[in-house]
Amino acid sequence: MERFTGISVFVEVADAGGFSAAAERLNLSRSAVGKTVARLEQRLGVRLFHRTTRAQSLTDEGQLFYEGCQKALGEIRTAEALLESGRQEIRGRLRISMPVLFGRKCVTPLLVDLLRAHPRLQLDLSFNDRIVDLLDEGFDLAIRNGSVGNDSGLMTRTIAEQRMTVCASPAYLAERGAPKTLADLAAHDAVVYSRGEQRPWSFPSNGDAAETVLPKTRLRLDDLAAIADAAVDGLGLAWLPCWLVRERVQRGELVRVLTDRPALIFKAYAVWPRTQHMLPKLRVVIDRLAAGLPRIME
Repeated sequence: MERFTGISVFVEVADAGGFSAAAERLNLSRSAVGKTVARLEQRLGVRLFHRTTRAQSLTDEGQLFYEGCQKALGEIRTAEALLESGRQEIRGRLRISMPVLFGRKCVTPLLVDLLRAHPRLQLDLSFNDRIVDLLDEGFDLAIRNGSVGNDSGLMTRTIAEQRMTVCASPAYLAERGAPKTLADLAAHDAVVYSRGEQRPWSFPSNGDAAETVLPKTRLRLDDLAAIADAAVDGLGLAWLPCWLVRERVQRGELVRVLTDRPALIFKAYAVWPRTQHMLPKLRVVIDRLAAGLPRIME
Protein backbone atom coordinates (compact mmCIF):
# COMPACT_ATOMS: atom_id res chain seq x y z
CA MET A 1 0.00 0.00 0.00
CA GLU A 2 3.06 2.28 0.17
CA ARG A 3 2.56 3.42 -3.41
CA PHE A 4 -0.84 4.91 -2.58
CA THR A 5 0.46 7.11 0.22
CA GLY A 6 -0.15 10.76 -0.54
CA ILE A 7 -2.33 10.31 -3.61
CA SER A 8 -5.53 11.52 -1.97
CA VAL A 9 -3.66 14.55 -0.58
CA PHE A 10 -2.18 15.29 -4.01
CA VAL A 11 -5.64 15.16 -5.63
CA GLU A 12 -7.08 17.44 -2.95
CA VAL A 13 -4.33 20.02 -3.59
CA ALA A 14 -5.05 19.92 -7.33
CA ASP A 15 -8.80 20.26 -6.77
CA ALA A 16 -8.44 23.03 -4.19
CA GLY A 17 -5.91 24.98 -6.25
CA GLY A 18 -3.23 25.18 -3.58
CA PHE A 19 -1.67 23.70 -0.44
CA SER A 20 -3.36 26.08 2.00
CA ALA A 21 -6.87 25.46 0.68
CA ALA A 22 -6.26 21.70 0.63
CA ALA A 23 -4.91 21.78 4.19
CA GLU A 24 -8.07 23.53 5.35
CA ARG A 25 -10.27 20.95 3.60
CA LEU A 26 -8.25 18.05 5.03
CA ASN A 27 -7.91 19.57 8.50
CA LEU A 28 -4.13 19.31 8.26
CA SER A 29 -1.33 21.86 8.50
CA ARG A 30 -0.02 23.39 5.27
CA SER A 31 3.39 22.00 6.15
CA ALA A 32 2.02 18.45 6.45
CA VAL A 33 0.34 18.73 3.07
CA GLY A 34 3.49 20.12 1.45
CA LYS A 35 5.68 17.38 2.90
CA THR A 36 3.24 14.66 1.77
CA VAL A 37 3.28 15.96 -1.80
CA ALA A 38 7.08 16.35 -1.73
CA ARG A 39 7.49 12.71 -0.66
CA LEU A 40 5.16 11.63 -3.45
CA GLU A 41 7.19 13.65 -5.99
CA GLN A 42 10.39 12.10 -4.70
CA ARG A 43 8.97 8.59 -5.02
CA LEU A 44 7.66 9.23 -8.53
CA GLY A 45 10.78 11.10 -9.65
CA VAL A 46 8.82 13.97 -11.19
CA ARG A 47 7.69 17.44 -10.19
CA LEU A 48 3.90 17.50 -9.88
CA PHE A 49 3.35 21.23 -9.20
CA HIS A 50 4.73 24.54 -10.35
CA ARG A 51 5.16 26.43 -7.05
CA THR A 52 5.06 30.19 -6.56
CA THR A 53 4.67 32.25 -3.41
CA ARG A 54 0.95 32.70 -4.12
CA ALA A 55 -0.29 29.66 -6.01
CA GLN A 56 0.41 26.16 -7.24
CA SER A 57 -0.43 24.75 -10.66
CA LEU A 58 0.03 21.30 -12.12
CA THR A 59 3.00 20.51 -14.33
CA ASP A 60 2.36 18.49 -17.51
CA GLU A 61 3.40 15.35 -15.61
CA GLY A 62 1.24 16.40 -12.68
CA GLN A 63 -1.80 16.88 -14.92
CA LEU A 64 -1.32 13.43 -16.42
CA PHE A 65 -0.94 11.85 -12.98
CA TYR A 66 -3.93 13.80 -11.64
CA GLU A 67 -6.21 12.51 -14.39
CA GLY A 68 -5.25 8.92 -13.66
CA CYS A 69 -5.58 9.37 -9.89
CA GLN A 70 -9.01 11.01 -10.18
CA LYS A 71 -10.29 8.17 -12.30
CA ALA A 72 -8.86 5.56 -9.93
CA LEU A 73 -10.22 7.27 -6.82
CA GLY A 74 -13.63 7.59 -8.47
CA GLU A 75 -13.66 3.89 -9.18
CA ILE A 76 -12.59 3.10 -5.61
CA ARG A 77 -15.37 5.29 -4.22
CA THR A 78 -17.86 3.63 -6.54
CA ALA A 79 -16.70 0.21 -5.33
CA GLU A 80 -17.03 1.36 -1.73
CA ALA A 81 -20.54 2.63 -2.44
CA LEU A 82 -21.46 -0.68 -4.00
CA LEU A 83 -20.19 -2.50 -0.89
CA GLU A 84 -22.15 -0.10 1.26
CA SER A 85 -25.24 -0.74 -0.86
CA GLY A 86 -24.86 -4.42 -0.09
CA ARG A 87 -25.17 -3.61 3.61
CA GLN A 88 -27.58 -0.70 3.25
CA GLU A 89 -29.91 -0.55 0.28
CA ILE A 90 -29.64 2.61 -1.82
CA ARG A 91 -33.15 3.98 -1.70
CA GLY A 92 -35.09 7.21 -1.57
CA ARG A 93 -35.49 10.31 -3.73
CA LEU A 94 -32.92 12.87 -4.85
CA ARG A 95 -33.68 16.17 -6.58
CA ILE A 96 -30.88 17.13 -8.97
CA SER A 97 -30.45 20.34 -10.98
CA MET A 98 -28.17 20.40 -14.03
CA PRO A 99 -27.42 22.48 -17.15
CA VAL A 100 -29.78 21.63 -19.99
CA LEU A 101 -27.45 20.29 -22.67
CA PHE A 102 -24.64 18.94 -20.50
CA GLY A 103 -27.22 17.30 -18.29
CA ARG A 104 -29.18 15.72 -21.11
CA LYS A 105 -26.20 14.56 -23.19
CA CYS A 106 -23.60 13.63 -20.56
CA VAL A 107 -25.11 13.27 -17.09
CA THR A 108 -28.51 11.65 -17.62
CA PRO A 109 -27.25 8.48 -19.40
CA LEU A 110 -25.04 7.70 -16.38
CA LEU A 111 -27.89 8.27 -13.95
CA VAL A 112 -30.24 6.06 -15.97
CA ASP A 113 -27.69 3.23 -15.66
CA LEU A 114 -27.51 3.90 -11.94
CA LEU A 115 -31.28 3.55 -11.61
CA ARG A 116 -31.06 0.11 -13.21
CA ALA A 117 -28.52 -0.93 -10.57
CA HIS A 118 -30.57 0.46 -7.65
CA PRO A 119 -34.30 -0.25 -8.17
CA ARG A 120 -35.38 1.68 -5.06
CA LEU A 121 -33.50 4.85 -5.92
CA GLN A 122 -35.65 7.69 -7.29
CA LEU A 123 -34.32 10.74 -9.15
CA ASP A 124 -36.08 14.00 -9.97
CA LEU A 125 -33.96 15.71 -12.65
CA SER A 126 -34.39 19.41 -13.42
CA PHE A 127 -32.74 20.90 -16.52
CA ASN A 128 -32.00 24.60 -16.25
CA ASP A 129 -29.00 26.74 -17.15
CA ARG A 130 -29.52 29.17 -14.27
CA ILE A 131 -27.73 28.66 -10.95
CA VAL A 132 -30.31 27.36 -8.51
CA ASP A 133 -30.30 27.96 -4.76
CA LEU A 134 -30.08 24.40 -3.48
CA LEU A 135 -31.45 25.09 0.00
CA ASP A 136 -34.21 27.54 -0.93
CA GLU A 137 -35.38 25.46 -3.88
CA GLY A 138 -35.07 22.07 -2.23
CA PHE A 139 -32.39 20.44 -4.38
CA ASP A 140 -30.12 17.74 -2.99
CA LEU A 141 -27.47 18.13 -5.70
CA ALA A 142 -26.56 20.45 -8.56
CA ILE A 143 -24.22 19.98 -11.51
CA ARG A 144 -22.49 23.22 -12.46
CA ASN A 145 -20.05 24.20 -15.19
CA GLY A 146 -17.33 26.74 -14.49
CA SER A 147 -17.05 28.72 -11.26
CA VAL A 148 -19.06 27.56 -8.25
CA GLY A 149 -18.32 30.54 -6.00
CA ASN A 150 -17.25 30.47 -2.35
CA ASP A 151 -20.42 29.53 -0.50
CA SER A 152 -19.24 27.95 2.76
CA GLY A 153 -22.55 26.13 3.07
CA LEU A 154 -21.85 24.01 0.00
CA MET A 155 -19.54 21.10 -0.76
CA THR A 156 -18.05 20.61 -4.23
CA ARG A 157 -16.31 17.87 -6.16
CA THR A 158 -14.83 18.00 -9.66
CA ILE A 159 -16.51 15.42 -11.89
CA ALA A 160 -15.13 16.35 -15.34
CA GLU A 161 -13.20 18.93 -17.35
CA GLN A 162 -14.40 20.27 -20.69
CA ARG A 163 -12.19 21.60 -23.47
CA MET A 164 -13.48 24.49 -25.62
CA THR A 165 -12.95 24.98 -29.35
CA VAL A 166 -13.67 27.59 -32.04
CA CYS A 167 -15.39 26.17 -35.09
CA ALA A 168 -17.34 27.14 -38.22
CA SER A 169 -18.95 25.55 -41.24
CA PRO A 170 -16.82 24.74 -44.33
CA ALA A 171 -19.02 27.11 -46.37
CA TYR A 172 -18.40 30.02 -43.99
CA LEU A 173 -14.64 29.40 -43.98
CA ALA A 174 -14.56 29.13 -47.76
CA GLU A 175 -16.20 32.54 -48.02
CA ARG A 176 -14.49 34.40 -45.16
CA GLY A 177 -11.27 32.47 -44.62
CA ALA A 178 -10.08 30.77 -41.44
CA PRO A 179 -8.71 32.92 -38.60
CA LYS A 180 -5.05 32.23 -37.88
CA THR A 181 -4.63 34.42 -34.77
CA LEU A 182 -6.90 35.84 -32.10
CA ALA A 183 -6.56 39.25 -33.77
CA ASP A 184 -8.13 37.76 -36.91
CA LEU A 185 -11.38 37.16 -34.99
CA ALA A 186 -12.17 40.88 -35.29
CA ALA A 187 -12.79 40.39 -39.03
CA HIS A 188 -15.33 37.59 -38.49
CA ASP A 189 -18.94 37.19 -37.49
CA ALA A 190 -19.73 35.03 -34.48
CA VAL A 191 -22.68 33.22 -32.96
CA VAL A 192 -22.36 33.67 -29.21
CA TYR A 193 -23.83 32.47 -25.95
CA SER A 194 -25.61 35.15 -23.97
CA ARG A 195 -27.90 35.21 -20.96
CA GLY A 196 -28.38 38.96 -20.69
CA GLU A 197 -24.67 39.72 -21.11
CA GLN A 198 -22.38 38.41 -23.84
CA ARG A 199 -19.73 36.06 -22.52
CA PRO A 200 -16.19 36.76 -23.87
CA TRP A 201 -14.18 33.97 -25.43
CA SER A 202 -11.16 33.09 -23.30
CA PHE A 203 -7.83 31.56 -24.37
CA PRO A 204 -5.00 30.49 -21.99
CA SER A 205 -1.68 32.19 -22.61
CA ASN A 206 1.42 30.23 -21.50
CA GLY A 207 0.96 30.68 -17.76
CA ASP A 208 0.04 34.38 -18.07
CA ALA A 209 -3.43 35.83 -17.71
CA ALA A 210 -5.86 34.41 -20.25
CA GLU A 211 -6.53 36.46 -23.37
CA THR A 212 -10.18 37.31 -23.90
CA VAL A 213 -11.98 38.26 -27.09
CA LEU A 214 -15.43 39.78 -27.42
CA PRO A 215 -16.33 38.93 -31.04
CA LYS A 216 -18.81 40.95 -33.04
CA THR A 217 -22.13 39.25 -33.56
CA ARG A 218 -25.62 39.68 -34.94
CA LEU A 219 -26.93 36.52 -33.29
CA ARG A 220 -26.94 35.79 -29.56
CA LEU A 221 -28.49 32.63 -28.14
CA ASP A 222 -28.84 31.11 -24.68
CA ASP A 223 -28.77 27.50 -25.91
CA LEU A 224 -25.52 25.77 -26.92
CA ALA A 225 -27.20 23.32 -29.32
CA ALA A 226 -28.84 26.22 -31.15
CA ILE A 227 -25.44 27.92 -31.44
CA ALA A 228 -23.99 24.77 -32.99
CA ASP A 229 -26.93 24.61 -35.43
CA ALA A 230 -26.39 28.24 -36.43
CA ALA A 231 -22.68 27.62 -36.98
CA VAL A 232 -23.50 24.65 -39.23
CA ASP A 233 -25.82 26.97 -41.19
CA GLY A 234 -22.87 29.27 -41.87
CA LEU A 235 -23.83 32.22 -39.66
CA GLY A 236 -20.37 32.60 -38.16
CA LEU A 237 -17.75 31.24 -35.81
CA ALA A 238 -18.81 29.56 -32.58
CA TRP A 239 -16.94 28.84 -29.32
CA LEU A 240 -18.28 25.59 -27.92
CA PRO A 241 -17.33 22.52 -25.84
CA CYS A 242 -15.47 19.93 -27.92
CA TRP A 243 -17.79 17.11 -26.82
CA LEU A 244 -20.77 19.01 -28.21
CA VAL A 245 -19.36 19.48 -31.72
CA ARG A 246 -17.31 16.27 -31.98
CA GLU A 247 -19.82 14.38 -34.14
CA ARG A 248 -20.50 17.42 -36.33
CA VAL A 249 -16.76 17.76 -36.92
CA GLN A 250 -16.50 14.06 -37.76
CA ARG A 251 -19.35 14.44 -40.29
CA GLY A 252 -17.66 17.48 -41.86
CA GLU A 253 -20.44 19.89 -40.86
CA LEU A 254 -18.04 21.96 -38.75
CA VAL A 255 -14.29 22.60 -38.86
CA ARG A 256 -12.19 23.49 -35.85
CA VAL A 257 -9.97 26.56 -36.21
CA LEU A 258 -7.20 28.11 -34.11
CA THR A 259 -6.18 24.58 -33.14
CA ASP A 260 -2.59 25.68 -32.47
CA ARG A 261 -3.82 27.85 -29.58
CA PRO A 262 -4.12 26.36 -26.07
CA ALA A 263 -7.80 25.73 -25.42
CA LEU A 264 -9.68 26.83 -22.34
CA ILE A 265 -10.55 23.91 -20.07
CA PHE A 266 -13.28 24.50 -17.52
CA LYS A 267 -14.47 22.16 -14.82
CA ALA A 268 -17.81 20.55 -14.16
CA TYR A 269 -18.70 20.20 -10.48
CA ALA A 270 -21.10 18.32 -8.29
CA VAL A 271 -22.38 20.76 -5.64
CA TRP A 272 -24.43 19.83 -2.58
CA PRO A 273 -25.34 21.30 0.82
CA ARG A 274 -22.70 20.78 3.49
CA THR A 275 -23.60 18.02 5.94
CA GLN A 276 -21.66 16.11 8.58
CA HIS A 277 -22.50 12.74 7.00
CA MET A 278 -23.27 12.24 3.31
CA LEU A 279 -26.27 10.06 2.57
CA PRO A 280 -25.37 6.84 0.69
CA LYS A 281 -27.82 7.68 -2.12
CA LEU A 282 -26.07 11.02 -2.69
CA ARG A 283 -22.59 9.52 -2.51
CA VAL A 284 -23.37 6.80 -5.05
CA VAL A 285 -24.69 9.39 -7.54
CA ILE A 286 -21.66 11.67 -7.22
CA ASP A 287 -19.22 8.75 -7.39
CA ARG A 288 -20.94 7.42 -10.51
CA LEU A 289 -20.60 10.76 -12.27
CA ALA A 290 -16.94 11.22 -11.25
CA ALA A 291 -16.06 7.71 -12.44
CA GLY A 292 -18.22 7.71 -15.58
CA LEU A 293 -17.45 11.09 -17.14
CA PRO A 294 -14.15 11.40 -19.06
CA ARG A 295 -11.57 13.37 -17.10
CA ILE A 296 -11.16 15.80 -20.02
CA MET A 297 -14.13 15.81 -22.37
CA GLU A 298 -13.19 16.51 -25.96
